[in-house]
Amino acid sequence: MDYHKPVLYDETIENIITDGRAVYVDCTLGGGGHTEGILKNSSADSKVIGIDQDIEAINFSKERLKDYKDKLEMFQDNFKNLDTVIYLAGYDKVDRILMDIGVSSNQLDNVERGFSYRFEAKLDMRMNKELEVSAYDVVNKFSEKEIADIIYKYGEEPKSRRIARNIVEYRKNKDIETTTELADIVIKSIGKSMKRHPAKRTFQAIRIFVNKELEVLTETLDKAINLLNPKGRLLVITFHSLEDRIVKEKFREFENPCTCPSDIPICVCNKKSLGKVITRKPIVAKKEELEMNNRAHSAKLRIFERGE
Repeated sequence: MDYHKPVLYDETIENIITDGRAVYVDCTLGGGGHTEGILKNSSADSKVIGIDQDIEAINFSKERLKDYKDKLEMFQDNFKNLDTVIYLAGYDKVDRILMDIGVSSNQLDNVERGFSYRFEAKLDMRMNKELEVSAYDVVNKFSEKEIADIIYKYGEEPKSRRIARNIVEYRKNKDIETTTELADIVIKSIGKSMKRHPAKRTFQAIRIFVNKELEVLTETLDKAINLLNPKGRLLVITFHSLEDRIVKEKFREFENPCTCPSDIPICVCNKKSLGKVITRKPIVAKKEELEMNNRAHSAKLRIFERGE
């Protein structure tokens, strides 16, 4: 198993480390890259809580970060249960929360996980194997309209209806069992004349749906902001427009939660600002990182600081 250096690593460490003792939470532990950076750069008496729903990631990071076991505690859980994990770790509030949204390079490259259109594997796409619905279920059991709606909503794929129609037509003869079968159906539906792989949007859409990624993100952002100490920071790295839009709008809502009509001279809803947006424009990868890591092109880091 090989985990690469996380996207926007330097920018994340620069903006997350604070002077003195602090409690840090890495909601998306992955291969432990960001967590290792926090452990190396934080004070000796700081604590780090690592969360990942993928047991492979937990086991890998346990070995990688074994020298820091006095500062680090890891939990296998979905980060939507952030509040429970922090409570189990013995804290009411924390000082820094990091969320690196999306599938890790290791998950994409691991053939057995069925995330990638580049390798032949059994269709799955579940980040947690205990989830009830897999990608196989979506393409073989959902109606044509349901499939089209998923591909359009979560993949922003303009030819979603044609793809869904061809999926349903194909499965009349046999189940769609592998990633390459699905990718071939998409290619035949929309052609190959694209800069990106034709199946990228469809695979992204099904993965997001299966893992309920956008719903989980929204729920977790609401929890995270209320778990921060005064002057605490929430850092979120996203990899596509749907996620980034949610984070941007949530941060704006946290900063200015007032719901009063604009023509009312004074606020009567009594909703108070929770802090301030640190990044008016998202932090993006520098030229050097873009040249080394293709995934960095779509990465955006946004930061919110809790008020005092």
